[in-house]
Amino acid sequence: MTDRLQNILSHAGVASRRGAAAIIESGRVTVDGLAVREPGARFDAGAAEIRVDGKAIRQREAKRTIMLYKPAGTLSSMSDPFGGRTVADIVKTPERLVPVGRLDKDSEGLLLMSNDGDLTLRLTHPRYGHEKTYVVRVAGRWSAEKLATLRGPVTMPDGYTVRPVPVKVLETRADNTATLEFRLREGRKRQIRYMCSAAHLVVLSLKRVAIGGLRLDARLKSGEWRDLTPAEIGMLTESRDARPGNMI
Repeated sequence: MTDRLQNILSHAGVASRRGAAAIIESGRVTVDGLAVREPGARFDAGAAEIRVDGKAIRQREAKRTIMLYKPAGTLSSMSDPFGGRTVADIVKTPERLVPVGRLDKDSEGLLLMSNDGDLTLRLTHPRYGHEKTYVVRVAGRWSAEKLATLRGPVTMPDGYTVRPVPVKVLETRADNTATLEFRLREGRKRQIRYMCSAAHLVVLSLKRVAIGGLRLDARLKSGEWRDLTPAEIGMLTESRDARPGNMI
């Protein structure tokens, strides 16, 4: 059975369909020794020899998606040229699972890893706008004015102004620390940290606890992971939310 080349790469976990199309158009893919630049070209994945950057892809792996409790200090990438610890050092499976989006090195919590290109696209493309929930512990003298600043809009260092977001105060303490809940649909890099800086607050810890309706399993300890259930995958793929957003 034939399929579009970009779909074959996506199903093999190389990239999302959009990312696979870009890889193909750049001339990095060969089929039976010949370069192919048309993402829609059709081939039999079981019969053709398909290579990306000279390396043969694995054909038609069974789809697999896991939730990882990413520890702080671990990179959300498959490798680090400087030798730092990555999620690939934690999650070792026969399938090649890659991070779905990102979570800052200094942050912890829910990170999905998958070889399902369709699911990856749905969770990372801006048009779907899956909401991400974070629990953040901050230090600094608390005031209603600071809460108003956090709720935005806030201008980022690159000049982009993020839209107002829901921020809930979960706890304030006498030692000038507070625990806050942020619910983001945009996902600018280090957005929450910059928002807190604008409110003259120091982030002590930042933990992602949910993506859409999927919450981090309370039974998982830092560095542990488990497979998503069919019901959890269905909940993520059936979402029709189409507001702008991305991973943080």
